[in-house]
This record gives sequence, C-alpha cells and structure tokens, in this order.
Amino acid sequence: MQPKHLQLAPRLQLLADLVPQGALLADIGTDHGYLPVWLLQQGRISSAIAADIGAGPLEHARRTAREYDVYGLAFRLCDGLSAIAPDEADTLVIAGMGGGLVIHILTEGAKVLKSVETLVLQPQSEFARVRDYLEKNEYRIEEEHMLCEDGKYYAMMRVKHGKMTPLTEIEQKYGPVLLAKKDPVLKEFLEREERKFTEIREHLAQMEGEKAAFRKKEVEKELEDIRAAKERLD
Repeated sequence: MQPKHLQLAPRLQLLADLVPQGALLADIGTDHGYLPVWLLQQGRISSAIAADIGAGPLEHARRTAREYDVYGLAFRLCDGLSAIAPDEADTLVIAGMGGGLVIHILTEGAKVLKSVETLVLQPQSEFARVRDYLEKNEYRIEEEHMLCEDGKYYAMMRVKHGKMTPLTEIEQKYGPVLLAKKDPVLKEFLEREERKFTEIREHLAQMEGEKAAFRKKEVEKELEDIRAAKERLD
C-alpha cells in the first residue's frame, strides 16, 4: 500500500521553504503537526520535535504522524521552549501566534537559543515590535516571505544570529527584506491598508471631540507610513 503524502496549505509551504535542509527542528505551537510531518516525509530535515502547550493539539499532531506513516517525531507538552534542551534543535519554527507571545517565548528560552542557528518566525501581529526585539537582541533577518491566504495576509521571516543594519520605522513595520525585494504581495497589502485607512479617515472627519482628534492623528500616521512604504516599492 502506497504511503499517503501530506499536502501543505500555502502558508505552511512557505514556512517549510524557510527551514534549512537537514535541520534539527523544533516546531513550537505545532497544532496539528503538519509542518514537521511534511518535512520529515520529504526527507528535508534530520529530526523534529512537535511542541505545544495544549494536550489536544499535541494529540492531533500524533494522529497526523500516524496517518502519514511518519516515525521519529518527538512530542513535547510544554510552554514555549521549556521542555527543549540546549543542542536538541538547531532550527525553531514559531508561527501562528501573536507577536507578544513570540517575544515571550524567545525571551524565556534564551538558554536554548544559544545553540539554535535559525529561527523561522510568523507572528500574527505586532510585526514592528518583533523586528525591534530581533534587532536589539542581535539577530539579523535573512529572508522574508508574504502571502495572502483566505483573505488574510501573513508575513514570515528566517532569522540568524548577528547584527543587522539598524532598521527604520518603516522597515520595522513592513519588513526590510520585503521592501528591498519590492515584494508584490506587500504592495497588495499596502494598497488594501491604504483603502481601509482612507475610509476610516473619511468617517472620522464627521466626528468631533478629544478621542476623535487622537484617532485622526493615528490614522494620518498610518497613511503616512503606508505611502512611505509604497514609495520604496516603486
């Protein structure tokens, strides 16, 4: 009987593309375990740990591994990197969670990170805060991808140890590599954001008061940043 082959959704496929060949992988917040299972099935990585804070998602990951006849995947029920030993992984994937949680996991897992060569990060929010954290903690962003899946935009990055050129505010917000390579998906995202904030500005124009004035300033700043980023893409 032929083994079943797992097909990844576009977001997970782009994440997989950022994982180095032969990696010792730890997938933090693995959910259904699709990413490590696919990478092992393809022979792309040497080993994998599927880690999650929830027993339910980890059981889903076990079922995924059984369904696709993938063996050698280790499972860890843990918060962040708390059950990952130093030198056990040289590549971490932390994807599908808020930027604040990504930073928390990196901060709490500092001992483990000393022996980790590559981070593959896909925060769902607070991108500028994550990039600022990376810069201040002497990481450099090596590659960035962006895609739109089911109407939602996702940005992801591959990160290594080392200093990078200080990021501008616009680069922190939208991604230095995405801007440098004039990423077409980033351009789509910026155009959508420009339409959205222009509509908000028009709505706010009819409002008065201190809160409305404060919000108007916020919206104007968003539009200013969007225009600056679009100029970089032209």
